[in-house]
Amino acid sequence: MYFSSSSKLGFYLITLFAMLALIFSNVKALPLHRRQSYSGDGTFYTVGLGSCGQTNSDTEMVAALSSSLMSSGDNCGKQLTATSDGGSVTVTAVDSCPGCAEGDIDFSPAAFEKLGSLDKGRISIQWSFD
Repeated sequence: MYFSSSSKLGFYLITLFAMLALIFSNVKALPLHRRQSYSGDGTFYTVGLGSCGQTNSDTEMVAALSSSLMSSGDNCGKQLTATSDGGSVTVTAVDSCPGCAEGDIDFSPAAFEKLGSLDKGRISIQWSFD
């Protein structure tokens, strides 16, 4: 039996699309852990030598995250953006905060002041990794 070249091309295209559909139907999306939003309390601390192994100062835009988020060290150097009723700030994770719950952040004084007055000491925040 003879098939025209356009019929063969159509057959090959249909076969190609079917194979691609099978391949991509088994592909799973990567987890979006970094886009997860957190909420908790924001506090501030005296910055120094952090658990990530570098020394920072109170004037830098840095923060300490809960031990559960920093235990593996994977979040060292990661940037995150936090917001409060008083503003927003982007900081770099450089330290662990053993007393923090998972959604809490301990900010440098300079970073905390972007969110609220140091006199408040503790404020509600929402944040996510950038």
